[in-house]
Amino acid sequence: MDVSGGSGQPRSGNDEPAEPRAHPTAPAADPTGPAERGPGETSGQPPATPDEPGRAAPTGKPDPDTDGESDTDARSKPPSDSRRAPDPSAPSAPTEPSGTTEPSAPQGPAEPREPAAGPRHAAHHAGTDAPRHRTEAHTEGTGGPGRPPQRRPEPGGGLLMGRPFGVPVYVAPSWFLVAVLITWVFGGQLDRVLPELGAARYLVSLFFAIAFYASVLVHELAHTVAALRFKLPVRRIQLQFFGGVSEIEKEAETPGREFVLAFVGPLLSLVLSGVFYAALLPVEPDSVPGVLLAGLMVSNLIVAAFNLLPGLPLDGGRMLRAVVWKLTGKPMSGTIAAAWVGRALAIAVLIGLPLLTQSLGSDAADDVGMDTVMDALLAAILAAIIWTGAGNSLRMARLREHLPELRARALTRRAVPVQADTPLSEALRRANASGARALVVVDADGTPASLVREAAIVGVPEHRRPWVPVSTLAQDLTDGMRVSAELSGEELLDALRANPATEYLVVEETGEIYGVLSAADVERAFVKAMARPS
Repeated sequence: MDVSGGSGQPRSGNDEPAEPRAHPTAPAADPTGPAERGPGETSGQPPATPDEPGRAAPTGKPDPDTDGESDTDARSKPPSDSRRAPDPSAPSAPTEPSGTTEPSAPQGPAEPREPAAGPRHAAHHAGTDAPRHRTEAHTEGTGGPGRPPQRRPEPGGGLLMGRPFGVPVYVAPSWFLVAVLITWVFGGQLDRVLPELGAARYLVSLFFAIAFYASVLVHELAHTVAALRFKLPVRRIQLQFFGGVSEIEKEAETPGREFVLAFVGPLLSLVLSGVFYAALLPVEPDSVPGVLLAGLMVSNLIVAAFNLLPGLPLDGGRMLRAVVWKLTGKPMSGTIAAAWVGRALAIAVLIGLPLLTQSLGSDAADDVGMDTVMDALLAAILAAIIWTGAGNSLRMARLREHLPELRARALTRRAVPVQADTPLSEALRRANASGARALVVVDADGTPASLVREAAIVGVPEHRRPWVPVSTLAQDLTDGMRVSAELSGEELLDALRANPATEYLVVEETGEIYGVLSAADVERAFVKAMARPS
């Protein structure tokens, strides 16, 4: 039966974590914020003075005895009245989340890919205008600077069955287990009602299992159509052990839409139950079609009634959440109320379901062995699903309160531009002198071409750094590695997940370089936001 609610709630399962995940790479030891070391500094090296993130930092005057330094490097110092970005150590004011529906869990930036050998992107050229140095980053085919193309991989999660309304539908491996279970249980009931079927009863039972989950799919499609109607993207639909899940990626903007989004699923199940009842009327009850129609009618009625229970993560819990949100004006208050009602329901199911089935089957008082164990096991599984789903809803709501604090502008490291043939030791000297913590490789016109990877810098021994040009440690810039300084919250995480990398070039809306964003810094801030209480 569909106990997931199907309205886009976070969930645990075989393919998607129930609670938000941080960056897949191992978290850094210091979870308090961005690292304070300059690029390439080791533990025995004095750290660079931390500075605010901002535009490309001045390169500083070169030493007289430094070889291979171009005039562009020497002229790249900005005027003293340049704007500076806010200090990353200062917490930004949280803003109100944009919606209320519990969508699929936001995740940290994706695992960065190792850069391929050779150039992958040719940067455009832009000149520098005196007296102010300005470096521009151009992005092809993105509709504006800093906006990466939204390329999303297939979500996966089982066997792909189709794409109704453009939404992929997957059947999880656990469905085959429950299909076998339904076939066995319903086949035993058919043996008592239609003993003349013999072994064919299991074929009829398998057809019932498939028809039942087709009804669950209709339930989930109702949520999906409503979400698409409200301009909410749906990642996928998955049929699994205890029903189905519609993964809606954004939240409803109003409590009214939240209520409708949750109610349409149980409504369609009730409609299906009525349709099967109407089809049953002219059919002989003791025939195969009669037994199948009666079973589908009752099962859809149970699905509708169970999902209307007023507790998260069920559809009724989302309806309760919408009502409390409407009354209080606070989405978080609705989530807390519906989640605690959901936990109370979990306890009630754990205790009450075995007692209810025992009382309904009390005509055979001696037959309490296997049936009692199965009822208790089913109650325990259902209670665990409801309890954990309610807890996940609370954690998700808390995280969404703090997600707006993840701002690209606040997490960006100050960067210093260097030319490709600059020795690593000289580039690090300039960065330390400028208080910068990142290196951007630019061409002769000052156009950014690549980013020097922090991990690559650490791997170069200090005595070899004067002979290693920064270009050998840099990753060529691609369109997806340019992000807007205005991104924050889920938009920022979505942009990083769509284009995995270790560092990103952060640009203003005008195309001017703002700095470099490290995926490790976003990861630390993400973990810190998850741990912060509401």
